[in-house]
Amino acid sequence: MLFNKLPDELFLPLSGQNRQIYQTVLIELADLFFDEDLIDPFIPKDLVRSTIEEAVIKHGIRQWAPEADEDEGEPMAAAQAVSIPKTSADYTNRIYRRLVKTGWLDEEQQLYRTYVLMAPSVSHVLRTLIDVATFQKKSYGGAVLNVLSSVEAAISDPTGRGLTLQEAARTAAEFSAHLTDMLLGLRELRQSFAASTNPQDIVRGFFEQFVEAILVSDYKTLKTHNNPFRFRRQLLSMLKDLQFDELKRNQLIDHYQEVLELTNAEAEAKVDQHISRIIRIFESVDERLAAIDDFRFRLEKRVSDTVRYMDKTTPGMSSRLSRLIAKLSEQDEAEIPLADTLESYAFLSPRSIRSAPRRRTPPSLKIIQQQVIDPEVLEQRQRFKEYKERRQINGSKLEAYIERQLDGADSLRAEQFTIDSIEDYIAFSYVRHMASLGKKGKNLYGKYRIEFDDDYTAVAEMVECRGFSLHRDKTNQKDVANAG
Repeated sequence: MLFNKLPDELFLPLSGQNRQIYQTVLIELADLFFDEDLIDPFIPKDLVRSTIEEAVIKHGIRQWAPEADEDEGEPMAAAQAVSIPKTSADYTNRIYRRLVKTGWLDEEQQLYRTYVLMAPSVSHVLRTLIDVATFQKKSYGGAVLNVLSSVEAAISDPTGRGLTLQEAARTAAEFSAHLTDMLLGLRELRQSFAASTNPQDIVRGFFEQFVEAILVSDYKTLKTHNNPFRFRRQLLSMLKDLQFDELKRNQLIDHYQEVLELTNAEAEAKVDQHISRIIRIFESVDERLAAIDDFRFRLEKRVSDTVRYMDKTTPGMSSRLSRLIAKLSEQDEAEIPLADTLESYAFLSPRSIRSAPRRRTPPSLKIIQQQVIDPEVLEQRQRFKEYKERRQINGSKLEAYIERQLDGADSLRAEQFTIDSIEDYIAFSYVRHMASLGKKGKNLYGKYRIEFDDDYTAVAEMVECRGFSLHRDKTNQKDVANAG
């Protein structure tokens, strides 16, 4: 059977005349076998049979078509093959025996009780079929964010969480398959609309199958402000950097080799495969979305034409016109008079029946060029920055200047100060006005005391100012020391 993993007769119940019955029963059994609270996978046979009987009663199953291979090899096979179940117990017995025979259910005897279980491959097939039957709409944003978070985790901690790269590759593959399913879904809708001659069915199918199932859940997401693909450039940038980051790449290879029990060559091939797969998928998104947009445009054009030509004021007008045209087609062309009173327009014109459709033209591409700044301008900016820093004064600079001038002494007169640079000149200018520094000079408060004279003096042949004496304020320092 399929890849030597499934029983040969597994799909016989779903391909026979009673497939609707088996489909209903398997869906009910899925709730029993896939229960989140189920701890022991071995389920008592009585519970399985009661579940089948409840499905028969709930869904009112009372039709049974005899099947050729039913009950083969058992006594009175010919009589049972043509017999039809009469009670719910008979239906339950017939369905249960057939599911066991075809491989959907396995029986196991434990002491005096019989238990029923599903093989892993059969369980996986049933879960997949249930997912197809209850197809759920997927979210672009969730898929892209899942890939982004997995890649970020693998890059930030390659030795501990490197395996999340494999999960990101798997999610990206599912996302790519979802885009393909979306495109094929639009194609099927377009074909079904083209084959339909009932305008009401076309409009109803457009809103039920396209607007609710595809447009709102998937395509419309791409036209919003929170476009999930806004993370795509960040994702591609991280992956391309990872390709050339030998350290993290080797750490990922070692992690793959350890967790997945692979050789070094196999682990390296898997890491490169996962990285390249994610890059290929997200680099080709634009082309695939363009194809989806083209299908969407043709689908909407088909529906808009249908709505435009639907009878709006006279109910049944379209049916009468179709019957009239059908009768005219049966007449000989020579008997049909030529119409000479109808106005005619060009095939493609603003007033023609079939006018050329208008499409939104995408914005033109604009190449962003990086502006190159002249090195001389950068050098000039740096010199101006350094000059500005030299002119700025703070408490630390002023204290360093004062201590350098005092050189261990406790007092110093104004004419004893030296000025050897621009920084010294600016610092000396603030020595007499330390209080004007505000918050910048709060660490100087209480450390120094200034006594001014009535005479003026010259300092370093550069400044003429009122004479003063600078003293260390030892009293305040002792108070501070005692308080400490």
